[in-house]
Amino acid sequence: MTDKAISPLRRRMIEDMTIRKFAPKTQHDYVQRVKHFAAFLGRSPDTASFEDVRRYQLHLASSGVGVPTINLTVSTLRFFFKVTLRRHEIVEHTHVVHEPRKLPVVLSVEEVARLLDAAPGLKYKAALSVAYGAGLRANEVVSLKISDVDSQRMIIRVEQGKGGKDRNVMLSPSLLELLRT
Repeated sequence: MTDKAISPLRRRMIEDMTIRKFAPKTQHDYVQRVKHFAAFLGRSPDTASFEDVRRYQLHLASSGVGVPTINLTVSTLRFFFKVTLRRHEIVEHTHVVHEPRKLPVVLSVEEVARLLDAAPGLKYKAALSVAYGAGLRANEVVSLKISDVDSQRMIIRVEQGKGGKDRNVMLSPSLLELLRT
């Protein structure tokens, strides 16, 4: 986004998110959600009423949009109205949609073996092994450095993972062996 193409309202919202150290992806997602809301309204979102927000939530719920998208939109509109516009009353009674947590799909030993065998090279096999064996997200695997592997304590240090948090994950002997090859 270029500075001259940004409206004062959007600039203010971006500044509010920057002050609160929102990740760039979160900022982008929030701006997109407000743009969708404005398109639904057919006018500037700062003129919206509680009833407009309610109608938009109903529109999202009835149009087959997934629960995560609805909840992102609710969080976005809460931020936009409470922080950027200081109009708490507009979103005072908005609620996120509860979605029961689902257990992840656990691959069988044979499925994991087939997945790793399908890797086109040792580098990809190592990346997949780290992701699956240590429970890392793709961006966390890509960000790993050799110095993050502590073979003495058998841990991998994950810096600035989801939410900007650092954490340690277990390192299995077989994974360490693969990483050393």
